[in-house]
Amino acid sequence: MTNDLRVGIVGFGWMGQVHARALSRLLQHYPDAPLRPRLVAVADNAPDDRTQRAAAAYGFEHLLSDWRELVAHEEVDLVCVTGPNFIHRDVAVAAAQAGKHLWVEKPAGRDSAETAEIAAAVEAAGVQAATGFNYRNVPAVERARSIVASGRIGTVEHTTVRFLADYSADPDAALSWRFQNEFSGSGVLGDLVSHAADLVQHVVAPIEELVVDRATFIPQRRAALPGAMHYERGAGELGDVENEDYVSALLRLADGSRGILESSRTAVGEQNTYGFEVHGTRGAVAWDFRRMNELRVCEGQDYLNAFYATQYAGPGDGELSAFQPGTNNPIGFDDLKVVEARRLVESIATGKPVGATIHDALAAARVVDAMILSADERKWVKAL
Repeated sequence: MTNDLRVGIVGFGWMGQVHARALSRLLQHYPDAPLRPRLVAVADNAPDDRTQRAAAAYGFEHLLSDWRELVAHEEVDLVCVTGPNFIHRDVAVAAAQAGKHLWVEKPAGRDSAETAEIAAAVEAAGVQAATGFNYRNVPAVERARSIVASGRIGTVEHTTVRFLADYSADPDAALSWRFQNEFSGSGVLGDLVSHAADLVQHVVAPIEELVVDRATFIPQRRAALPGAMHYERGAGELGDVENEDYVSALLRLADGSRGILESSRTAVGEQNTYGFEVHGTRGAVAWDFRRMNELRVCEGQDYLNAFYATQYAGPGDGELSAFQPGTNNPIGFDDLKVVEARRLVESIATGKPVGATIHDALAAARVVDAMILSADERKWVKAL
């Protein structure tokens, strides 16, 4: 018999429901999973009718308005932290201190200091903590990482990574918490660049040093209505946007290679334009989230006039076989979160970390902090 893993989720917006779906589906894709998730409690500070209906639809036993009550709940073993950035540190530290395992969305803290507090609490309590770096779970990305590590494209020379989105491109969108540093910690850096930094470090090598330029293209927005999201229209008075819409960076990696990172939340025409290109002395690999199950590979050719060939992810790549039986049977975003859930459950059952952990979140947070310092002081900054 599989033992229950009793789950509580703090924040039940889109990402909280993604976690709930992933945990609900775990045994469908991994029938040999060592633990069986049971959805026990949701905590949301404004449980309106929509939240109540959603919690009931997922089969949660309790709907709470105070996350502290959820963290203290004796029937909760795992706490998913999926609310706004400004609650992550407090919830995660309290949960770890209460002996609960954690699944924390990125950015885990508003800065590296808060993230380090979470990591220290996790270590002190001896619990397991996963971080929501879902893009590293893409089967094609797993293949790219393997190709780079094997040396099939030679010694890596340079990497380009782009995370471009349009979710804040509308100048009439509300001045939500995402645009205020007290609540978010940073702008596109914490939201998208944390993912980009993790991908570079997962696929290629740690980021050692960097220099950054950043910009805020929409400096003011109208105040948000209560509960409004960052993409909904504002209706109040104009207020200042306190963080960056755009970042570009030059990177020096620990393996001696170089990199370029670019990210924007106001890029008109771009929706989830996330991806990377890794160029080596004998070839290259390239991946684009919009064609998630494809990997473009250039190898085994002459140096001049070489070309890419498209490879399709198959059952031998990452966790694809848990979802699809054959090559080029695509998987989707929600499936990546099921993979995260599987790796977290294995970590909890064995006591040994599997997948992206709070320490990966800390590594990405240190890169983000270094980028802020570099932009402020207009100089190269160490990221390790």
